[in-house]
Amino acid sequence: MIPSAQAGPESRPATDAEPDGSTPLRLQVNGRYREVVVAPATPLLTVLRNDLGLNGPKYGCGLGECGACTVLIDGIAARACVIPAGGVTGRSITTLEGLGSSDAPHPVQQAFIDAQAAQCGYCLNGMIMATVALLARCPRPTDTQARDALAHNLCRCGTHIEILRAVQRAAELTARATADAGRLTESPE
Repeated sequence: MIPSAQAGPESRPATDAEPDGSTPLRLQVNGRYREVVVAPATPLLTVLRNDLGLNGPKYGCGLGECGACTVLIDGIAARACVIPAGGVTGRSITTLEGLGSSDAPHPVQQAFIDAQAAQCGYCLNGMIMATVALLARCPRPTDTQARDALAHNLCRCGTHIEILRAVQRAAELTARATADAGRLTESPE
């Protein structure tokens, strides 16, 4: 046996971490398990955009202040730019791409389209994700509740009125979709 002081790389104890601190992380993103090799302290936003190619969450301020990077973690709106990727293993992460598609948009996405609630679109990801989280906990929000839920999502284009209209429209569309789904699962007697 080679003494440890003289041991080469082939005789080092096996670890999962790379020399730069990277380690395999298994993340559940948009309903699928994905494995990435990154340092656990890497911001979730970096992993989502750079490693997984998901461009819905945007880099805005990098400080968790603007909301452009908002994702859902276990259904709760969270700022991906300040959350370490290693802290969300075993949790459900949803990005804008996980809500719907251009052919079948999520009711909140459709509401934002209907209300023409975007100009540049940069803040839109965060606004939509915050609205999804709001409607999950408060299906019929008042204007005050909608304003409070979106207060920390910045829109520099000034489409605030349209965004608030979109939230109310999203509540209507979500209620309709929920009612339709309930009718489909009812059994005839």
